[in-house]
Amino acid sequence: MKKIAVIALAVPALAGCGMFSDEGMFRDRSRDYLAAREYPTIRVPDGLDDQALGQLYSIPAVTAPVVADATGALPRPEALGTALLEEDIKVQSLGERRWVWINRSPAEVWPRVRNLLNANKMVADRADASAGVIETGWVEFDDEPGNQHRYRLRIEQGMQPDTAEISVEHAAAPRDGEAGAAGATGEWSSVATGDRRTVEMVDFIASGLAGGDAAGSVSLLAQSIGGGAKVEMVASGDVPPYLLIKLGYDRSWASVAYSVSREEFLLVDQDRTRGLFYVNLKKEVEEDRPGFFARMLGAGEDSAEQPAEARYRVELQETQQGVRVRVATEGEDLDRAHQLDVLNRIRANLA
Repeated sequence: MKKIAVIALAVPALAGCGMFSDEGMFRDRSRDYLAAREYPTIRVPDGLDDQALGQLYSIPAVTAPVVADATGALPRPEALGTALLEEDIKVQSLGERRWVWINRSPAEVWPRVRNLLNANKMVADRADASAGVIETGWVEFDDEPGNQHRYRLRIEQGMQPDTAEISVEHAAAPRDGEAGAAGATGEWSSVATGDRRTVEMVDFIASGLAGGDAAGSVSLLAQSIGGGAKVEMVASGDVPPYLLIKLGYDRSWASVAYSVSREEFLLVDQDRTRGLFYVNLKKEVEEDRPGFFARMLGAGEDSAEQPAEARYRVELQETQQGVRVRVATEGEDLDRAHQLDVLNRIRANLA
């Protein structure tokens, strides 16, 4: 028979010995922020440059309602989009426009694009981090010795938080003497599929970002790129809530069409002329389906043969501020909390 010796160690109770009190060995700093003071902004005398001053870590404005218009328990926080967990880079197009989309913030994309251009010996003649604009110097291609080219890259905030869009403009001019000589300025052209040099640069930026180091630095100067979010939730006052997309109608329609075609929605019909989408929420359709044993007995067979009816009507309206996206139902009133839920689902998939 084996004997097991049990040794008891006397360990002082850390919580009760005052080690983490104000007079203890480790001072409690959890409430130090209460004593913090707010100082006035430094004022630069007239006639001096104040561009170097500003908020290094700007706090974006909260555009979505903090608390939903519902009684009872507080709603659960929105889940992070799975597209933001891993880096994703796409070349998107709408009509003749092409641009690069990446699920990283403009402040992170800015130094990566600068490094990509420098590594390929494309010197930037102008770089405005606050505006997100980079203009390259004149370059020549071996297959086109008589002309010179330059590019303007614009980095903007995407339609989702912490995403960026990179568009390209191209200018070409005959080579008169040295590249970039006076008078050889050329004209900027928008991103068009017929412009081979523009398409090549868009593809070059996309492949360069995909093949480069994703763990780049973040530019503090580029935090204000884009001038604010492109999508805003407006839910103040007695006005029914709506999404405000601060883009053209074509881009807004395409983005909403993409969103309501994702896995959360069932798109029943659409009418571009009237700016309408007719959709259902997939989870509600699944909840209305008969159970397993009911289906075994034939329940739901008649409804399965009938065409699906849309519960929600998504309306797009073009205004001077942008495109408003509202949600309504056929034949019944939709409470604000339900409208906000559907609008947030649409917003989460805009691209």
